[in-house]
Amino acid sequence: MRGSVGAIADYKDLIVWQKAFRLCKLVFALASRLPSEDKYGLGHQLRKTSVSIPSNIAEGNG
Repeated sequence: MRGSVGAIADYKDLIVWQKAFRLCKLVFALASRLPSEDKYGLGHQLRKTSVSIPSNIAEGNG
């Protein structure tokens, strides 16, 4: 459906990517508030998995 009205020009136009990116930003903010003993283990895993969502959507676009 390229060239039709309302076509998606970029993955950043997708609502699902926008919501995933917002979620990622929230997870980073929350992970920074974890107790120090959890910041590097659990915090790292939370950040890593939240980044993978919008990244996979972008990769699927390519």
